[in-house]
Order: sequence, then C-alpha cells, then structure tokens
Amino acid sequence: MRALNADQIKGNWATLLSAWNSDGSLDMERVADEVDVLIDMNVDGIYSNGTTGEFHCQNEKEFDRISECLAEKCNNAGMPFQIGVSHMSAQISLERLRRVVHLAPSAVQVILPDWFPVSDEEAVAFLKLMAEAAEGIGLVLYNPPHAKRVLDPEQVGRLSRLVPELTGLKTAGGDQIWYASMREHIPHLSVFVPGHLLASGIQQGASGSYSNVACLNPAAAQRWTEQIYQDMPSALELEKRLKEFMKNFIAPFITKKGFCNGACDRFMAVVGGWADVGSIMRWPYRSIPESEAPRVRQAGQRLIPEFF
Repeated sequence: MRALNADQIKGNWATLLSAWNSDGSLDMERVADEVDVLIDMNVDGIYSNGTTGEFHCQNEKEFDRISECLAEKCNNAGMPFQIGVSHMSAQISLERLRRVVHLAPSAVQVILPDWFPVSDEEAVAFLKLMAEAAEGIGLVLYNPPHAKRVLDPEQVGRLSRLVPELTGLKTAGGDQIWYASMREHIPHLSVFVPGHLLASGIQQGASGSYSNVACLNPAAAQRWTEQIYQDMPSALELEKRLKEFMKNFIAPFITKKGFCNGACDRFMAVVGGWADVGSIMRWPYRSIPESEAPRVRQAGQRLIPEFF
C-alpha cells in the first residue's frame, strides 16, 4: 500500500485481535483467518497491535509474524492497513518501526513512551526520530484516556507543527468545547474518536474511528459508517442506542468488575461471533467469562439489532 495523508485516513477501521491458545501461545492460523474475514467485510481499513491486539503482551517474534501476515494479505487485496509499533519502551518501539517500513503500511501507530510521562521536549524528540525512521510513512498518535499523558487538541497541534509527519490522532474526544478546540488547533490531522461515538464525532469534524463497535461486528460498523454520510439523523439515533448498550452492558465490566479495556473489546467479538478469536486474554490479564455472552448478546439483539 501507499502511505496515506491525513485526508485519506477516515471512516471505520477495524482492529486485528490477537488469538491466544489455552497455553498462552499465539495462534497465527486464527489471526490469518481473521484478517481474511475483515478484508471480505470491506471495512475502510485494518490496524494491528493496538490495545485490543495486546501489543504490550507480544514478544518481538510474535510482533513480526502478526505484522507480516497483515501486510501480505492487505497488500494483495488493496486493503489500507496500519501497523501499531507501540511499546512502553521508546527503543523497542523504534526498532519495531524500522522492521515494518518495508511492509509499506498506510500509516503507523505510536504511543508516547509510557513508563514515565514525557515532557513536551521529550515528546518532540521521540516523534522526530520515529518520523525519520518511518521514511515518509505518516505517524498516528495513539493517545487513549489511560495514557500517562493525555494531550488536549492544542498540545497535539503544537506537536504537529514541530513534527509535520504526524498525520493522525486516536483520542477519546470530548464535549463541544473539546471539538471546538479540535477544529481550531488540529483541522489538518485525521482525528479518530471512539466507535460508539462516531456519528456525533463526524458531525463535529472528526475523521473516523479505530472502532470498538467494529469488535462487535465489523460489517455492521461499516454499514453504520456509510449511513452517517447518507442519513445523519438515523445514524445519530443508532448512536444513542449504541451508547446505551455500551454504558449498561459493556462498561460495567470495567467500572464495576475491574477488567481491562482490551478484555471488553475481545468480549464484544465473542458476543458478535464474527470471527474465532476466543475470549482468552494473555497472562496476567483476566478474561471476561464466555458465560456472560448470552445475556449481553440478548441485550444487544434488543437494543441494536443492526449489529446482530
């Protein structure tokens, strides 16, 4: 694939979930099958090694195998794809990036070094060297709410002026004040918001989503994305029901039972049943029991039948 600029990174991008065997080993056969399913669903793009891909739990051999599998299949199919080269260590992240440049991803996702929060000066130094190593491939800054430094749009704008290779941002978004700041300070970036907030996000100027609801059903998330551009009132009505589903049936696993975000995304894939990725999180993270799925699936069929 060719590298994409900010205007070209948009829409519904589906995450590639890692698949683990019961002994904790990586099941590449199931990962490869999952890539094929996502390509067949014709999503706007696929990305690997995000939170749900458990980049923080992969060794370097596993990272390489996942990245090479995704690249080979997407390049053959003409499917845009991004590779997450994130790691808590800046040095390992840089080496991951250097190893995937030849795979020609559409962009690469990075996090800021995460053990100790970086200063503004350190963030610029990190991104500048990453941009140099990327050899013309744009950087997408992955900056979720659990990052050690959560940047506001003005801070991201300052970074992008100093590191023009910064192409996009993954963020939790915010209220109307946040979106006004986004439009003021980073109108030149591709800004992706949470999947269940995509309609209102696009309405306020966002570009798309590295989508949590695509974990539930990538094809349905793609249909909803197309609806957003064709019939915004109906898309907003569906968003209202998606928010209710997430608030009442997914978020409590985090807020009340203490599971990590990635476990919830994986659980939604189990509930949706679109691919054989399993419920297993890699040690030491807990997995949401599959016995919870029928109850949540029944609620989803009632609230958001478009996704079932």
